[in-house]
Amino acid sequence: MFSKKPEPTSARAIRMPSNSDSTFSVIGPDIAITGDIEATADLHIDGTVTGDIGCSSLVQGEKSRIEGEIRAKKARLAGQVHGRIDAVDLVILKSAKIDGDVSYDTLTIEQGASVNGTFRPHGAEPSAMIEDAEFEEQSDKSAGDSEAGKTGSLSLAG
Repeated sequence: MFSKKPEPTSARAIRMPSNSDSTFSVIGPDIAITGDIEATADLHIDGTVTGDIGCSSLVQGEKSRIEGEIRAKKARLAGQVHGRIDAVDLVILKSAKIDGDVSYDTLTIEQGASVNGTFRPHGAEPSAMIEDAEFEEQSDKSAGDSEAGKTGSLSLAG
């Protein structure tokens, strides 16, 4: 009855069943993970992740921090992200602070969000990148291309 040893605690997220057939994983605010995360289920992050994330749907809490690339079909970001974001349906909430390039099919940005990077719709030519009107052109001596080294910054104030 009591002979079964509990499984050791690891840095893996806990999968919890939902009311539907799908599952979701939660990384709580007290959890810090170093390493890449690949999930077929939905993922909710309130803690800190240092590594790349790949999942079907990502919800990021306001106080969470992600340092790495995000790849998701759907992403709803509210915390800090330092890294590239690639999502089909992307929502950036007003509390979000993004430092990295963004690729998307559909994009929603709430007023007050902060994004420092380049916006690029999927399938767009590099010349069709959306950049803020205030961009700095930094020289890239090795490439010699006038498009190289452009950075953008977008901050929507309330």
